[in-house]
Amino acid sequence: MRLLLTSDTHLPTRASSLPDDLMAAVDDADTVIHAGDWIDEATLDLLESRSRQLIGVYGNNDGPGLRRRLPEVAYAELEGVRFGVVHETGAAAGRERRCAERFPELDVLVFGHSHIPWDTTSGRLRLLNPGSPTDRRRQPFCSFMTLTVAHGRLYDVTLHFLPPRH
Repeated sequence: MRLLLTSDTHLPTRASSLPDDLMAAVDDADTVIHAGDWIDEATLDLLESRSRQLIGVYGNNDGPGLRRRLPEVAYAELEGVRFGVVHETGAAAGRERRCAERFPELDVLVFGHSHIPWDTTSGRLRLLNPGSPTDRRRQPFCSFMTLTVAHGRLYDVTLHFLPPRH
């Protein structure tokens, strides 16, 4: 099963549309996971219409419409791997310990908020932040992640850098 991880799309405030490379990856994915800060419901509508399966949560910048449609935390078991999705995990210092304590039943926690790609483990919990495809903040590139999940394991976790927007 192919997964696409994204977060912090911030449309239309940070970009007028999602990058073509990201949308191509959406079309190739079996499941799309979005870790919040959509900003507009049109982005949710777009990803719902283009995704085979969409798992998403709302972020701190998402208004009442998105909060009515999305949970704060989402859970899914995909090919024997227990995933959780949340927007915020707090400060980087101590993140692994806090998340392992908060989500002891998970294998993978996908999160956003910082716009900073992240891939670490704490015991058996793997924490993944795909960065942002539209707002790089202090990072050299905008980004998203893809991975494959099969037989209870993750494979080919890849951080994709997007070309600069003009």
